[in-house]
Amino acid sequence: MKLKGFAGKILHIDLTTLSTHIIDTEQYQRWGGGHGLGAALFWDLCKEIESITDGRDARNVVTIAASPFSGTNVPSAGGRCEVTGMGCGSEKNWFVRSNFGGHFSAMLKHAGWDAVTISGKAPHPVYLDIRNDKVMIRAANELWGMDTYDTQQRIQEDVASVEATAGWSAMSDGNDIGRTTQKAAVLTIGAAGENQSTLASLLHGAGNAAGQGGFGAVFGSKNLKAISVIGTGAVEIADPAALVKARFITREKFAHDADNHTAKEIGTNAAASFMPGAELGFNTQGAPARSNAFARLSKDHRVTACHGCINGCKQRLDGYGNETTCQTTFWYLAPALLAARGPAAMKMTLFDDTSDVTETQMYAGELTQRLGINSYPIGEAVLWLGILAQYGVVGPGKPIDSNLPWDKFGTKEFVTAFCEAIAYRTDIGEALAEGIVPAVKFFGREQDLKDGKLLHFPYWDMPEHGYDPRAELTWGYGTIMDSRDINDHMFNVIYWQTNYEAAADIPHTLDAKTTAAIFAEKMIPYAHNMPEALDFSEKNMYSESVARAVQWQLHYNRFYKNSLLMCDFRWPDCVNFNNKDARGATADPEVGEQAYWNAVTGENISFADGIRRGREIFNLDNAIWALQGRHRDMAVFQDYIYDSKFKKSKFGAYLWPTTDDEGEWDYRDLVGRQLDRDGVERWKDHYYRLEGWDLNNGWPTRSLLNELDMNHVADRLEQAGKLGQES
Repeated sequence: MKLKGFAGKILHIDLTTLSTHIIDTEQYQRWGGGHGLGAALFWDLCKEIESITDGRDARNVVTIAASPFSGTNVPSAGGRCEVTGMGCGSEKNWFVRSNFGGHFSAMLKHAGWDAVTISGKAPHPVYLDIRNDKVMIRAANELWGMDTYDTQQRIQEDVASVEATAGWSAMSDGNDIGRTTQKAAVLTIGAAGENQSTLASLLHGAGNAAGQGGFGAVFGSKNLKAISVIGTGAVEIADPAALVKARFITREKFAHDADNHTAKEIGTNAAASFMPGAELGFNTQGAPARSNAFARLSKDHRVTACHGCINGCKQRLDGYGNETTCQTTFWYLAPALLAARGPAAMKMTLFDDTSDVTETQMYAGELTQRLGINSYPIGEAVLWLGILAQYGVVGPGKPIDSNLPWDKFGTKEFVTAFCEAIAYRTDIGEALAEGIVPAVKFFGREQDLKDGKLLHFPYWDMPEHGYDPRAELTWGYGTIMDSRDINDHMFNVIYWQTNYEAAADIPHTLDAKTTAAIFAEKMIPYAHNMPEALDFSEKNMYSESVARAVQWQLHYNRFYKNSLLMCDFRWPDCVNFNNKDARGATADPEVGEQAYWNAVTGENISFADGIRRGREIFNLDNAIWALQGRHRDMAVFQDYIYDSKFKKSKFGAYLWPTTDDEGEWDYRDLVGRQLDRDGVERWKDHYYRLEGWDLNNGWPTRSLLNELDMNHVADRLEQAGKLGQES
């Protein structure tokens, strides 16, 4: 069955030969789009998976993929885009994913493409110029060296040119390509990517970045500066009336009303916008004027959104940080506060007034966007280095030799020098450019990783997202089962809602038992109506019920979120405080994820069918990881997670639904505990058994892969000696 919503074509670019090929999408429909499509293309096109150890290898296959929802008005799903391929920046690199928003995927679909997949390495700098079905590989020598903002503007001006050679606004090769009032959507790298720093990101627009995985460095290694796309087509929808009806119901019943916000504002920091603020989409009651997290913004500005979104989380400003949001706006907050207030700043919480450093932190955020640097890992690293500089470990002639202006730590001058060192691989940036954890070990500071006193990198050489795995079990366990930080904000909406209310000294909207029960109603089929799956008490930390919660989380993500590209700040919508009964849109027959899939594609699937497809995609990922040498023994936390207690959270407390020894539910503080190595291994036994993996090594078995109609995957694993044994 040929499904609607797909454009029908995948563009394959071989940069080594500077040639293009078209792949029929129909053979890949089962994977949904996005991540599933990228994983399947990687499996088929990357013939030497076992021998590639770094994403900067020319044999790496990178895919930028849309989904059937891209370019449509499916709420908070029309503008996301998935990047997949071999990553870099870790001591052990895996097939990995990243994601960004904006309008790129929508424009890709409007140009008639479901994805762009790229292999090889160009002999000189190039960029891809896609105009409907016309694809040009252009020289990028003049663009090489430009920052991300200037690059996009230069390409957009070229596309909009009336010159016949531009091939857009005039006849080209005798064909009228078409006309549009839209600008080209451009995905590009900055100096960090050009110099193959593994901390490099891809950037689209002013603040839509794909950071994790080091894909900016991958682009740079391929001599690929940018991808530009513009199209005049449309996405064919199977049932437009059903789609529009579902969107209106979702907007009215589940979404935040930007003109009638009611959340109490706490302090002037705008952390209140995070929960239950505009960052979290359906679960919002906060002021959208403060949706740019952790930055004091003018209420005179309105939010802006990705294509098709019903709840914008970005804002257009006149100063620094235009459309930059979330972590990028505060990665430099702690250094700026130290410079402004001294050591006392280290005792601050999210709700304290930081208005005196807003301009500095927003400047730092925009600087990383322009240079194309992933701000996620460097926020932790810069504070660590600043503290070491205070103790005389970092500086000219010091054990960590650096000529950066450490005496001006926390200022604009310092952050400019620091980011440019990373982007241009100078000074201390030469080591950092190979990844934070490899750099820490290069500097001889591995103990800082193990004891967790100055650095918090609990898994896969990545920094903690702020949700400590000793407390928020699903975030931690889900991440070690994956290949990167799981980044699942709407699953941990329980944390934000509960702790926000406690910090604001307002009554909890729902009691703990009801919260867990409503959430579990949505966890079809693995933890359906099993509230104990959300019980993070110490007695339940290593249970099968928590393993079922993580299994649901990972399979949900792989299909609905990573492949259909439903926004991480919007979906899943399990507990929703805008709705009278607090039940969200997820799995709802009228407006649930599967309802949108059916309306767009014309297929008729259940919510559980989508979860099964997520299981297929996740097991394809695991097969790739097995070929790359992954083993159960690698899925562990850093030493400090086991050896020391969790001492502090953003709010001082870490409230979560738990039961006591009598089975009574309440929100209890999870600060003060640690994980047990043997306990985590018992939990992994539960998880591997549920997945159908070999308990000894974590590899998928033939019976599992046959059940999932993935016999060809089992055959390749068996040939490589990486097929799991039946229990």
